[in-house]
Amino acid sequence: MSVFHLRIVTADGEFFNGEAQRVLVRTIDGDVSILANHIPYLTALGMGECRVTGADGETRRAACIGGMLSVRDNQVNLAATTFEWAEDIDVDRAERARQRAEQLLQQRADARDQELAQARLKRALTRISVGK
Repeated sequence: MSVFHLRIVTADGEFFNGEAQRVLVRTIDGDVSILANHIPYLTALGMGECRVTGADGETRRAACIGGMLSVRDNQVNLAATTFEWAEDIDVDRAERARQRAEQLLQQRADARDQELAQARLKRALTRISVGK
């Protein structure tokens, strides 16, 4: 299978820099799969699971939250706000975050606090799903 160069970065550093066969990621418009020789493409990332299939055919899963994805000249750059490989996710910590977010949602807080609690809940659920 053909490959392309993939670079995954966050403000915390580089998570991947090498050849890949495929990257599947959630954008703000839904899931997108990038293969070699994809047309130029630029989009904002959503919150969900990312799957990276390396040149060796092995697929790794990650929680990917926010950022940008760009494709140009067989170069794919994924600049995420948060990116965690499945094996690095602390599922117990994510579960505690889920519980805290659910408690906040049960309180009668203002709209801004409710929106923040919903975002925290979605992030925790994403991390739990990918981490298991």
